[in-house]
Amino acid sequence: MKQKFIVNYNGKKYTISDYEICSSIWSKMRGLMFRSGNYKKPLLFVFNKPWRYNIHSFFCHEFMGIWMLEEKGKIKIIDEKIIRPFKYDVVPEKKFNMLLEVPIKYF
Repeated sequence: MKQKFIVNYNGKKYTISDYEICSSIWSKMRGLMFRSGNYKKPLLFVFNKPWRYNIHSFFCHEFMGIWMLEEKGKIKIIDEKIIRPFKYDVVPEKKFNMLLEVPIKYF
């Protein structure tokens, strides 16, 4: 069963339960790049170990990035940011092992 995520955006809470899991190297490299402006499905990236990796938003539409750390079955939000197109070197505050990319069109 998929994990559900509660996200706050513009003062409203949204439950995200329908998302695509990016598990292959290709899907992790692509992320939201080159997707249409009407694309609304969130992407969940799961990594083997916690790390502090930077992302970019080249060739992406605006999205919300939610960095999380899963340890011992509990998920803690590390950082969340609205990421505008063509930003380089977006880095979370701490190490993470999960990243949820939510297109702004989702909200």
